[in-house]
Amino acid sequence: MATIGDLLPGAIERLRASGSESARLDAELLLAHVLGVDRTTTIAHPEYPVGPEAAARFADGVRRREAGEPVAYIRGLKEFRGLAFGADARALIPRPETERLVELAEAEIVDRLAVGPRPRGSPRIEIADVGTGSGAVIVALAVALRRRGMLDEVRLLATDVSREAIDLARENAVAHAVADRIDFAVADLLPGGTGPWDLLVANLPYVRSDAIGGLPRAASFEPRLALDGGPDGLAVIGRLLDLIPSALAEGGVALLEIGGDQGDAVVEEVGRRLPGWACAVELDLARLPRVARISRSPRTARDG
Repeated sequence: MATIGDLLPGAIERLRASGSESARLDAELLLAHVLGVDRTTTIAHPEYPVGPEAAARFADGVRRREAGEPVAYIRGLKEFRGLAFGADARALIPRPETERLVELAEAEIVDRLAVGPRPRGSPRIEIADVGTGSGAVIVALAVALRRRGMLDEVRLLATDVSREAIDLARENAVAHAVADRIDFAVADLLPGGTGPWDLLVANLPYVRSDAIGGLPRAASFEPRLALDGGPDGLAVIGRLLDLIPSALAEGGVALLEIGGDQGDAVVEEVGRRLPGWACAVELDLARLPRVARISRSPRTARDG
């Protein structure tokens, strides 16, 4: 019977030759997945036996990865904010950079709820996740608020133009036991007759159309609709900006994920579409622009 030590080296070489920039990590994740073990097992226990069926499934996974398919789609899951999310071609794979969006959204809600006792009967904080995709943002936010005992104080809505993405988001919400706390709607940005919202969060397409061809090959397996932000990368974001004055409640805030090279551009776009509004750009862990915080009153960006 083959062992981990027998199978990994050849798989790593094949993936490296196919152009993978993370060949070792890819191979370890794929083998750990078929064995039902943690990746650390593939590193620490090369003598671990791999049965014929598992070896065949591993070989199939390696072939799919050689063809460029993302590891997350092959495994059917992706970790995000310490949670496992179902991942498939219905939606964009959650990125680590998007965790910053959830972090900032959680902080906004905590700021509103932790200032002092809320009178009985106070309205819930209204939150919409626009372009939810896999639901990673809204589900991770709901789980974080549940841990804080704040979930009863909010109302959550997740929207997406893709019905398939909404189905995946709902499945992920069920997996994390928050499906009964989130409303889901198929809509182009925001459904009519809803709101006003105290907090809008959105990870909308922001890749320039002419840059999509230069993305890693794995991105070609993801829905183009979830990536293509138009000629300047801000076409879809711009349409949401136009809705913000009527969509946000008094004192409301919008948090929009942007590309790492779009900090200045989004500030200019907000100035053009929303004169008099404030736009502060928040940085991610790599100190790159990542989230635009938009409000009616001026505010400086946090240190990141």
